[in-house]
Amino acid sequence: LGEFVQTHAKITIPEEGHIYSINEGNSKFWNAATTAYVKKCKSGSGGMEPKTQRYVGSMVADVHRTLLYGGIFMYPSDSKNPNGKLRVLYECFPMAFLMECAGGLATTGHKNMLDHQPLSLHERSPLYLGSRRDVERVIELHKYHIPSLVSASIWSFMTSGNFIAALCSAVALVVLAWKGTCG
Repeated sequence: LGEFVQTHAKITIPEEGHIYSINEGNSKFWNAATTAYVKKCKSGSGGMEPKTQRYVGSMVADVHRTLLYGGIFMYPSDSKNPNGKLRVLYECFPMAFLMECAGGLATTGHKNMLDHQPLSLHERSPLYLGSRRDVERVIELHKYHIPSLVSASIWSFMTSGNFIAALCSAVALVVLAWKGTCG
């Protein structure tokens, strides 16, 4: 066709959905909050109906389905990728913006995705987005499982370019000061 075709005039995501989307092949590496949420999705515990798992492996396709039918798309941080794997500026932000325009939510697990201030061009982040109630449940679980988030946040800060540059500057200042006193 070579053109854009509008399929829906004003997409509004349902308040809650019956589908969750995540790569379960990485489940052994997930943080505790994500593991707990997926367990609730499967069992229907915690005031939720059981959800159906669907995962295409293409974020655009998975988020499009989530927009139309509700539910949640999750790409969490894990022990292999403590900063998450999706790029903030050109993957997380555009999808978070679309989701919030449709009435849904988007979060890193502990803060709104669109409130995040990236420190580098290709910075990565975890992402949970979808129906308002579904995402709010994930946020609550992250508050409960804060120790795993704290260690991921500390690791994220320590591996950021800003921390490394600051550390190198501090070491250089100490060396220069030491050489100045030793003469």
